[in-house]
Amino acid sequence: MKLYDCATAPSPQRVRIFLAEKGIDMPLVQVNLRDGEQLGDAFREINPDCTVPVLELDDGTRISEIFAICQYLESQCPEPVLMGKNALEQALVSMWNSKIEQHGLAALAETLRNRAKGMQDRALPGPLNLAQIPQLVERGRIRTEAFFDRLDGQLKDNTFVTGEQFTMADITAFVMVGFAGWSRISIKDRQQNLRRWYDAVSKRPSTTA
Repeated sequence: MKLYDCATAPSPQRVRIFLAEKGIDMPLVQVNLRDGEQLGDAFREINPDCTVPVLELDDGTRISEIFAICQYLESQCPEPVLMGKNALEQALVSMWNSKIEQHGLAALAETLRNRAKGMQDRALPGPLNLAQIPQLVERGRIRTEAFFDRLDGQLKDNTFVTGEQFTMADITAFVMVGFAGWSRISIKDRQQNLRRWYDAVSKRPSTTA
């Protein structure tokens, strides 16, 4: 197996952390997003969506969505469990992972991609060139800060996002909080549960992957 990666992008970082937690070592193929390598013909053959990460199996099969990649890796390397030990835990991990993607990561991408000068006409990832909409910058900030409050509430009575076990949802949330710094959005003083959780997760060796 090998992973098409970009060391500076938040999306593949989620898979790298997952791999590190599992103790899985595999080749990483760097894709230069800054220079637009993901839009070239060669990479479009690998993933027509023009995004990373992509997991390529030994038989040539390619898996290109983060949660799907991690589901496959969990099936091949069940321990430690990161996707839930039973149907209920798996549902909670999937639910919270989706919430973090939709209300956190997507809101942050909305803020960054509609403001950054280097992303003119690249307001969304993928094969299409789409113009920036500056009005979405503030909306993205408001959505992100509101979701930080939501996550802080979820962590009031939970050690980790879905309970007492570190899971894929924590990986996604950790990367989201780090990504927020790109838009100068940080944990507020009032969000003590979120701060406690983030400081604890930051000490895990996997988070430097």
